[in-house]
Amino acid sequence: MVTHEQIEEFICQYPVYQYAFFKPEEIEFSYRVRWICEQECERYNSTWACPPAVGSVEECKHRCLKYKECFLFSTIAEVSDVINFEETLATRAEHEEVTAAIEAFIKSQGSECMALSTESCDICDTCAYPDGPCRFPEKMHPCVESHGIIVSELAEKFDMEFTLSPNQILWFGILFLA
Repeated sequence: MVTHEQIEEFICQYPVYQYAFFKPEEIEFSYRVRWICEQECERYNSTWACPPAVGSVEECKHRCLKYKECFLFSTIAEVSDVINFEETLATRAEHEEVTAAIEAFIKSQGSECMALSTESCDICDTCAYPDGPCRFPEKMHPCVESHGIIVSELAEKFDMEFTLSPNQILWFGILFLA
């Protein structure tokens, strides 16, 4: 199994801002964030990386609790104004590359893992959901919130910043380690 030290050494080459290791049992899974997905997110019911395709909050919780440990991390992106939603979303790609690199490293060390990140998945121009299976399940990272996890609460719990300035956005990812 990959060690904390190996992960810490590996992430030094990436713009990881803060990170924490903890047990999945320390996560509070909430239907509240799923309600926000259903009511306010235009991607709801349109991609394999979002609800309802990811399963119920209870199913997501069960999936997450099968793992022994979590690695929560954040990266920073510079924007002209965090309120500019289009500009802010355009900065996700670098975070997703970091998430994929960390996931690949963990797997290369013989450890099984599951990654959740910022995506509602933009890998394909048009998602196969609901008519066909995901074309790239090994590349897709469902959104953290899609699993009923409130990132701001996790950040606070592990003394990580959630907001910085009007010109900086923090992106978060969680890797569940077997």
